[in-house]
Amino acid sequence: MTTTPPAAETIVHPVRALVAAVLLAAVAVTVAVGALSAAGTGAAEPSGGANTPADAASPVDSGRATLAKWVETQQIISAEKKDWQQGREILQARIDLVKGEIAAVEEKLKEQRTEGSETVGKLADLDHESARLHEAGKALTGWATELETGLNVLQPQLPEPLQAKLGPLYGRMPKDPEHTTVSLAERFQNVVGILNEVNKFNGEITMVNEVRPIADGKPAEVRTIYVGLAQAYYLSAGGEAGYGRPTPEGWRWEPTRDMAPAIGEAVEILQNKAKPAFVRLPVKVQ
Repeated sequence: MTTTPPAAETIVHPVRALVAAVLLAAVAVTVAVGALSAAGTGAAEPSGGANTPADAASPVDSGRATLAKWVETQQIISAEKKDWQQGREILQARIDLVKGEIAAVEEKLKEQRTEGSETVGKLADLDHESARLHEAGKALTGWATELETGLNVLQPQLPEPLQAKLGPLYGRMPKDPEHTTVSLAERFQNVVGILNEVNKFNGEITMVNEVRPIADGKPAEVRTIYVGLAQAYYLSAGGEAGYGRPTPEGWRWEPTRDMAPAIGEAVEILQNKAKPAFVRLPVKVQ
């Protein structure tokens, strides 16, 4: 909104001039009328004597009244001009305030548009990342399923002591990988736990007490020596000996009396009853 002070002043000045001219004309007319009245009276009454003080003062009083009205009019014009000037300043201040508020709102709208564009870009990046993670999750799920399948195939081929130790981990593996509530993280945790134990057992020579059928078919307590995951030997208290190897269906055990002395020597060494030494035992590599 634009103010036009010069035009207002252009209007005020002619008004003042016009009022002044009218007032002066009124004073002049009043004075002239008074003079003519005085002259007429003198001509009609040449011997009537002097004018009364009241008749002589009438033109002056009328001029004073007119002048007072003019002064009052000037004061009103001045007051109106002052009020108009103050009102213009107040209005201008309000206009400036509104313009400032408009500029602030436009700046905020600009910032929000920028933030909106950035948000749209971030959402697109998140969608892309979500799709990428989804594909990665599918790949990891397939990998976990393959590992679990392989471990299930491996389970019967593991030594019995190791199977007993890994029983809880195998129990947490999903029976149906395609329809399971077990999380992917837990599935990998189970797989890693099983592989760690299998790798550890495979790198050691382990001797345990077991009960198994011997040559006569009767069960007896024996000491079994597992050489990693691939070979095992047992010896009973009565000297019954044998060896075992893993198969896809489980371990296969075969008795043999010829190995009894060597197996007994190995048992003595593992029990720290004999000095360490090399012991010859047959090994079948599959």
